[in-house]
Amino acid sequence: MADDARERIWRTVGRIPAGQVATYGQVAREAGLGRRARMVGRALRSLPAGSGVPWHRVVNARGEISLPAGSDSAKEQRRRLETEGVIFREGRIDLAKCRWRPSLDELLWGPPVL
Repeated sequence: MADDARERIWRTVGRIPAGQVATYGQVAREAGLGRRARMVGRALRSLPAGSGVPWHRVVNARGEISLPAGSDSAKEQRRRLETEGVIFREGRIDLAKCRWRPSLDELLWGPPVL
């Protein structure tokens, strides 16, 4: 994977606000990579330790954690999301309520600076 694509994915994931999630496919589209959802997964696996990129805010299209069920990583992802107020019902997140929906301004100019 090209470094440029990886950086675009990491920047896109970095814009997902606490308490919201995006799907792998959504991140690919927002990063300008079309339907390359699997590339998003590879880019997140290659994150350097302590990067600060909120990898835990990316879930699959069903609103589920894609890491192996019961793994330490899956437990950590769920813990982080629940700490941010994301609610799971039967192992799923209600994407209608929690999906990140960036505004046109945010897409064009980036997140607001407070």
